[in-house]
Amino acid sequence: MSAPLVKLFTHPEFAWKDIREQEQAHPSHYLAHLLLLALIPTVCLFIGTTWTGWSLAENETVRLNSASALQLCVLLYLTIVAGVVLMGAFIRWMSRTFEARPTLNQCIGFAAYTATPYFLAGLLGLYPNRWLAAIVLLAASAYATFLLFVGLPKFMNLKKEQGLLYSASVWGVGLLVLVTILVEMILFWFNVLQPEYLRFPAG
Repeated sequence: MSAPLVKLFTHPEFAWKDIREQEQAHPSHYLAHLLLLALIPTVCLFIGTTWTGWSLAENETVRLNSASALQLCVLLYLTIVAGVVLMGAFIRWMSRTFEARPTLNQCIGFAAYTATPYFLAGLLGLYPNRWLAAIVLLAASAYATFLLFVGLPKFMNLKKEQGLLYSASVWGVGLLVLVTILVEMILFWFNVLQPEYLRFPAG
């Protein structure tokens, strides 16, 4: 793990300063963070849906065949990357209301680091379980929100009052983008690609 990534969970108030300095020295440094960490939920989900499976009935385990799982995971990966880029574009667009004048590159980088808790939460894909997923995703959402409200004023060099309003605006748009893009992905996968399920007696 890179130092800024570790600091996001140990000293988040200082991590954003390091991330901004890295961005100034290497404007595209966030790409590795985004493209590599986005693999965590996709790879784990592939393993979980093809090997572990999930249970909807007491005596039955459901899995996906490899082709359907691969389709799902490729779609998820593209959705994650596209969602972060889209969120960065919204952050850049909303910055015109405030004193911040970030580049699109900076906004995408900020969105990528703010989404880190969701990337790491993707580890639960190894063991698909709706209740566990709900708990972990709730925790990831809470910490991502914390990173947003702590990080945006520091990353954009804004006053506290402006940073709070900016963060609240980004949070609202981010929630809408997250729900919309994931629902569209699932509907496309389910209705167009038509996944194939494998059912086994629970053992």
